[in-house]
Amino acid sequence: MDPSRSFIKDVKRIIIKVGTAVVTRADGRLALGRLGALCEQVKELNSSGFEVILVTSGAVGAGRQRLRFRKLVNSSFADLQKPQVELDGKACAAVGQSGLMALYDALFSQLDVTSSQLLVTDSDFKDPNFRMQLCQTVKSLLALKVIPVFNENDAISTRRAPYEDSSGIFWDNDSLAALLALELKADLLVLLSDVEGLYSGPPGEPHSKLIRTYVKERHHGEITFGDKSRVGRGGMTAKVKAAVYAAYAGTPVVITSGFTTDSIIKVVQGERVGTLFHQDASKWALPKEVSARCMAVSARECSRRLQSLSSEERKKILLDIANALEANEKLIRIENEADVSAAQQAGYEKSLISRLTLKPGKISFLANSIRVLADMEDPICRVLKRTELADGLILEKTSCPLGVLLIVFESRPDALVQIASLAVRSGNGLLLKGGKEAMRSNAILHKVITGAIPDVVGEKLIGLVTSRDEIPDLLKLDDVIDLVIPRGSNKLVTQIKESTKIPVLGHADGICHVYIDKSADMEMAKCIVLDAKTDYPAACNAMETLLVHKDLLKTEGLNDLLTELKSEGVALYGGSIASLEYGIPEAPSFHHEYNSMACTIEVVDDIHSAIDHIHQYGSAHTDCIVTEDLAAAEIFLHQVDSAAVFHNASTRFCDGARFGLGAEVGISTSRIHARGPVGVEGLLTTRWILRGNGQVVDGDKGVVYTHRNLPL
Repeated sequence: MDPSRSFIKDVKRIIIKVGTAVVTRADGRLALGRLGALCEQVKELNSSGFEVILVTSGAVGAGRQRLRFRKLVNSSFADLQKPQVELDGKACAAVGQSGLMALYDALFSQLDVTSSQLLVTDSDFKDPNFRMQLCQTVKSLLALKVIPVFNENDAISTRRAPYEDSSGIFWDNDSLAALLALELKADLLVLLSDVEGLYSGPPGEPHSKLIRTYVKERHHGEITFGDKSRVGRGGMTAKVKAAVYAAYAGTPVVITSGFTTDSIIKVVQGERVGTLFHQDASKWALPKEVSARCMAVSARECSRRLQSLSSEERKKILLDIANALEANEKLIRIENEADVSAAQQAGYEKSLISRLTLKPGKISFLANSIRVLADMEDPICRVLKRTELADGLILEKTSCPLGVLLIVFESRPDALVQIASLAVRSGNGLLLKGGKEAMRSNAILHKVITGAIPDVVGEKLIGLVTSRDEIPDLLKLDDVIDLVIPRGSNKLVTQIKESTKIPVLGHADGICHVYIDKSADMEMAKCIVLDAKTDYPAACNAMETLLVHKDLLKTEGLNDLLTELKSEGVALYGGSIASLEYGIPEAPSFHHEYNSMACTIEVVDDIHSAIDHIHQYGSAHTDCIVTEDLAAAEIFLHQVDSAAVFHNASTRFCDGARFGLGAEVGISTSRIHARGPVGVEGLLTTRWILRGNGQVVDGDKGVVYTHRNLPL
C-alpha cells in the first residue's frame, strides 16, 4: 500500500459519486457497460462489509435522450422543418430519473443487492430536522445492507442556473456528494470522472501530468483547467472544488476514472490511483516527484551529450561498465539471491525463478558480451549512401540513434545489462522498468552501470522506473519517447500495445516449432529437439511444439526421441492424433507457450501441413525443420513466415549474442523496422545530410540533377 494511502485501512463508510460523463455515452444514451462495472464494484464492497452510498448524475441526460426520441416519433415531416426548441431541463429530469433508477434497480437486483432512491434539493438542507431524519434513514438502510442512491431532484429544484447562487448549500452533484460526506460522516469520498484524475493542465495536452496527491499550497495556482464536462455542469473544476471542501473538512477524497472496471476497488485496496485530497497532505514528507516527462527529457539530453563524444570515448564507457560489473559481482549476487529467495517464498512459478536467477558465470558472460559490443564497428554516424544530386550538391544518408527507448521487462535482470549496453553503444537514452520480483537485482545493476557513466554524459542517460504507477504516464509521452520494447508475458505486451501511441517493438508469444521431416537423420533430430526444449525451457526461443511427419509414426527413431524427452523430465501433451497414438494427455491448445519442461506433439501429413500448422498456431518467432532433403528444407525456409527460420539447428540459436550482435534488447516478431533478435542496428534510424555551396531550388530552373551514386 502506498504510504499516503495508509488511512484506507480505517475506511468503513464510502460515498461514490458518478457523473453524467460516466453514466452516459457520447451519444447521450446510458453507458450500460460502465454502470454494470460500477454496480459490480459496489456489490463487492457491500459484501466485504463496507457501507456504500451512491450519488448519481445522469437523469437529465437520460430524459433528454428519451424525450427527443419521443418527439421525433410524434413529429410530421413539416414539424421537423421548423426550428427545434430546446427541451425543458426539468421535464428531462423528471422523465430521466425514473428510467435511471429503474436501471440501477435492475443491475443491483442481478447482483442480489437492494438499492433505494433518495431525491433531495438544496432547500431541503436548510431544515435541521431534515438533516437529522436523513442521517437516521441512511443509517437504517446501511444496517440492512441497502445501497442508498442519491440525486438532486432537478425536476422541482428552484435553482435557475448552476453557480448562480454562490450562497447555496450545494450547487451540483459533486458538491452534494461533498455535503453528504460530511453530514453522513463518511470515511472516504470517491468522485468518478472521465479521466484518470486531476492533471496540471487539460489532460489532452502533452505537458500535462497527473497529480497524485493534491497539496493546496502547491497546486492551487499551478493548475490550468480545460473545458467543462461535455454533459455535466462543471467538469473537473466542480470536482476539485467539492474535493477541497470535503477533504479540508475531514473526509479524504479520491478523484479517479469511472471508465475503468476496477478503479474503486483499487482505491479501497490502497493503490496509488487517481488524485488524493487530504487535509494533512501539506504536512506529509512526500517524496520529491520526478515526473515521467522529466525522466524522458533528461535521458534525451544525456543521449545527445553521449552522441557528441568520439567513438573511442563511447567505447571506453562500455569497457568501464563491463569492468564495474565484474568488480561488483559479489554484491550483485547477494542482491539477486535475496530476490530469488523472496520469489520462492512467494510461491512464484519455477520458470519465473529460473529467469530471475543470475547463475554462476552469468556476470562474466554479460561483461564479455559488452566487450564484444565495444569492439564492434561504431554504429553511429556511419555513411550508408552518398549521392551527388547536382554539381556541388552532395547528399549523405547516415545512421543515427532513435532517441529515447522505454523498455518494460519482467523477471530477467540480465536483460537490464544487455539493454543498457546496447543503448550506450547506439547512443540512445533509456528508461527501464523491471518486474517487482527483480527489484533488488535491477537496483544494484542500475547503480553499478550508471556509476560507470562519466559526468560529461550524465547518469540520467539510463533511468530506472521504480513505480508501476509511472508506466501509464510514460506511455503517453509519444513526443519524448521514441520506441517501447516490452519483454515479458503476452498479457504485458498486449496491455502496452493497447495503451500507447508510441511505436512498440517486440513479441507477445514465443511458440517455437521443430518439424521433423520424413527424411530426417533421427540422431540429429534427437539432439536438436532435446536442446531446443531442455537447454533453457523458460526462454522465448525454446521449442513448445514438436511436429512429426506421419511416416515416422511408430518408428524406432521417434520412439527413442520421445523416451529421451520423458527421461529428461519433459511432460508430453498431444494433438488429436498424437494423443491417441501415444496415449498422452491432449494439449490445452496448439497456441500455448509452456515456458517449462513440457511440450506439445502433433503428427502432420507432409511439409505443407507442417507449414500450415505453424502459420495457424505459431507466433512468428523461431521455427526449425530437421531434414536431409535439401529441396524440402528450401521450401520450409522460404515459406515459413517467421522472424527466424532454421534448417538442422536448434531454435535456441535465435539470440542476439549468438547471432554476433553483441547483445539484444529483445526478439521482434513485428514486420516493420526490425525483426528477429534486435541488436544495435535495430535501435538506429537514419538522418539525411546535404552539403552544398549556395544552391537554391527556384522552381528547379537552374538545377541540373545528376543523381549519381558516389563511393562511400
